[in-house]
Amino acid sequence: MRDLHSPGRSEVFATQGMCATSHPLAAKVAIDILGQGGNAMDAAIAGAVLLGICEPQMTGLGGDCFVLFNRAGENKIRALNGSGRAPAAAQSQMLRDRGLPSIPLDGPDAVTIPGAVDAFCRLAESEGRLGLEAILRPAIHYAEQGVAVAPRVAFDWQFGAATLQGAARDHYLINGQIPTTGQVFRAPGQAEVLRQIVSHGRDAFYSGDIANDMIAALSAMGGVHTTDDFLNTKCTETEPMRGSYNGVDLVEHPPNGQGATAILLLNILKHFDLASMDPVGADRVHIEAEATKLAYDARNRFIADPDHMVRTERFLDPDVAARLAALIDPNNAMPAAAPLTEAIHRDTVYITVVDRDQMAVSLIYSIFHSFGSGIASEKYGILLQNRGAGFTLQPGHPNELGGGKRPMHTIIPGMLTENGRVAMPFGVMGGAYQPTGHARFVSNLTDFGFGLQESIDAPRAFFDGSVLKLERGYPEEVAKQLSDIGHNIEVPETPLGGAQAIRIRNDGILEGASDPRKDGCALGY
Repeated sequence: MRDLHSPGRSEVFATQGMCATSHPLAAKVAIDILGQGGNAMDAAIAGAVLLGICEPQMTGLGGDCFVLFNRAGENKIRALNGSGRAPAAAQSQMLRDRGLPSIPLDGPDAVTIPGAVDAFCRLAESEGRLGLEAILRPAIHYAEQGVAVAPRVAFDWQFGAATLQGAARDHYLINGQIPTTGQVFRAPGQAEVLRQIVSHGRDAFYSGDIANDMIAALSAMGGVHTTDDFLNTKCTETEPMRGSYNGVDLVEHPPNGQGATAILLLNILKHFDLASMDPVGADRVHIEAEATKLAYDARNRFIADPDHMVRTERFLDPDVAARLAALIDPNNAMPAAAPLTEAIHRDTVYITVVDRDQMAVSLIYSIFHSFGSGIASEKYGILLQNRGAGFTLQPGHPNELGGGKRPMHTIIPGMLTENGRVAMPFGVMGGAYQPTGHARFVSNLTDFGFGLQESIDAPRAFFDGSVLKLERGYPEEVAKQLSDIGHNIEVPETPLGGAQAIRIRNDGILEGASDPRKDGCALGY
């Protein structure tokens, strides 16, 4: 039990259903959907779509999603890849000919076709109970009536607003000014888009007036996106990957997501006695940082569209992990892995829902960087992701930009199982941090016996590029010890990501936790 004298959050307990996400309004809507007879999938989609109004800098209809879920009464975990592809005419050579070393974040070349809407419509039909009208009604209401801007959202808006260009400034500023905490943000154009999706399904988004609105915005900037690119967008069922650690199994999406990196990272960490270390001490941070360098180097070399990559199984190979672990010096930091050319982001939303039948949904949904590409369609204000910046321009690389390819994705939903039983849907937001965040969360729970909320609240560290980022929760002497063995320490301006989780206990009780680094909460009934 936490120290009740210290400010903090307790876990939330419930019996009939629960949601944990990064905005309280989305959590409430998800619980309302469950109360109306919807299942966890209905609730997760309803909450996720609303998050695009509550946190427009993080996500929206112009983005992608990945989903892990089980059906009621089953422990089989299913995976749906709702990430979009580059337009068919995209060519990396054209960008190299312009002298570009990487894909510009704020141009049409970074815009891949949005995949989330197709996935949401597919899942609502195949897994949901209530149908699109009931699922999307709350988001339509709040898009029209408005949402009061929450503190963390206002903070992020200040940092990301410079990305907004053209029509996006009209749709995502209020009278030309960045919204402040408590101001009401409205998105009437998106309300109309959602009404058309209710009436005509996914085709309303991927054809006709709405698709033409998006294509026109991109074509005006030199984009090569076509009506066929939008019409051909289709989500993909995939087979999850899993790895074991301290008696639990971590279940992840396969590539083009980076979930395999989290499994490899835990396989490396198995070779060190983390449980004997101080959970907020320099030894643990150092070992984790060194393992991160090695696992992420493998990610950067190999993870891509699964139709264009090989050796995925190497991420699960214990011999590979053992050889990598042997490269770690407990007393000295190694040089950084080769610098990335593909972009890394920090902006994502995550929602998890469990219903009374113990159907669990782990859903992550993003437009990549803050406010995505900064390009929005003029009529409806659909903000377009810049997920294509996750491609590389390196010739012959499996993740090289190419027509119809999916880029390497940073967003990864997670699940834990115990003895074959679905035990915990969870997610850790934060772009590149996410595999490290998954590994650290699992380690907090199993190496150190932290409670669910404590595992989320604990200070975070992350080796990113050439610096070791330490949140302010670490003592100064830890930073000094790490600096002394060769780490370049940086205290990040914003905290490292956010997290949400729901534990399904053996007795059927649901236990939820939500990251105080965000505005959200866990709610149950």
